[in-house]
Amino acid sequence: MTEVEPQEDTEYLEDAEEEQEAAIEGEVYEYPEENGLDSAVRQLQEVQDKEFVEVRLPADIVAEAQQAWQTFIGSSSSREAAGEAIYAALFDSAPTLQSLFKTARSVMALRFMNGLNSIISSAASPSVLKTQVETLGFQHLDLEVTIPRVVIFRDAIIDLFQMEMGARFTTKAQLGFLALLNYVGGAYIYIRREYAVRIKIIASSWRTASNKAAEFIGQGEEEAAEGEGEGGEGERGEANKADAEREEETRRDTKDSKDEARASGEASNKNSNHTKVPTTFNEMFLFNGAVMGFANSLWMSIILEQFDAMVTNVANSNRLQEECDVLSLVLAKYRGTINLSEFKAVMLASMRSLVPKDWNGDHEVAWGWLWENVERMLKNLMGKPQVQEKALERFIMSLTEDASNFLR
Repeated sequence: MTEVEPQEDTEYLEDAEEEQEAAIEGEVYEYPEENGLDSAVRQLQEVQDKEFVEVRLPADIVAEAQQAWQTFIGSSSSREAAGEAIYAALFDSAPTLQSLFKTARSVMALRFMNGLNSIISSAASPSVLKTQVETLGFQHLDLEVTIPRVVIFRDAIIDLFQMEMGARFTTKAQLGFLALLNYVGGAYIYIRREYAVRIKIIASSWRTASNKAAEFIGQGEEEAAEGEGEGGEGERGEANKADAEREEETRRDTKDSKDEARASGEASNKNSNHTKVPTTFNEMFLFNGAVMGFANSLWMSIILEQFDAMVTNVANSNRLQEECDVLSLVLAKYRGTINLSEFKAVMLASMRSLVPKDWNGDHEVAWGWLWENVERMLKNLMGKPQVQEKALERFIMSLTEDASNFLR
């Protein structure tokens, strides 16, 4: 049985791909021959995974696709219902992909809805569309996206729209969705394949930066080992004790700065008198931040506390999204000005200091790419916690006493 099932899945995917190719060819020939097809639309009749560049679709096709999208949303009782319809169409039409649906149905439905909405809304601007697709591709790095899977996903969406809207889903709208979904799917494949090198660079250089403290401690132990007898052991014990005290002091200072940032967002010069040599990434970051004039930007300490979790989970989209969600909730309590690009400058300076031998242009690009994507994810969440807090408060206040007790 274990040898037959993969073969059946492969045959199913190949058949689906062949059928879709035939359908696309039919659509192209049905388009008015005297007008012809725009070069971008013609190229995107198939999934393009060899390059990821800006694409400009004809204005009339984009307008028809956006109108069809609004018609689809309007025909549903709510945006949540529209998302549920998309989820059901994908889940039912793609048995081979059901193993990828690991998140709760309502959450996945909302993500499909928001993702498609952002793509359709930015379709008129090539640069904005490329940035949006790159952000989405960054969030799907842990998924194995292939051309047959893109075809199944695309067909399920288009079939759903045809069933829901009928004649209102015009030929131009179909061409628009076909081109956009092929563009997005090809971009996902390209990003996962080509940006895998960047992920390896990030992982290896982060290990190097994180091991700096261990190296310094190891050097101290070797020097202490040169002592003789009990005196040498005593010196080594004192060195270890001093290292532990210094590490605890740094942790306490970082925690105090972070607590102050959460509480008031006001400037603090608590760490300004410390002149010890930084050996860890957090120490180096705080040192460079002070040197570069960001000692009063206490919000950086908030991000710094979760930065390790974000870096180590760069290829785990769900975990990375969770880290950004939690971070946005904490940053929402900060009452000062937050400029995320400043964090990138201090972060890069710190990494250059901790990885001096291996650092090159590829490292610069990889770490810049990581933070640019994290920054976009955080900016998409900023401002939402305040609104969600009010909605949550209204919901809790509307609960009965029994329901409140059950919720607790």
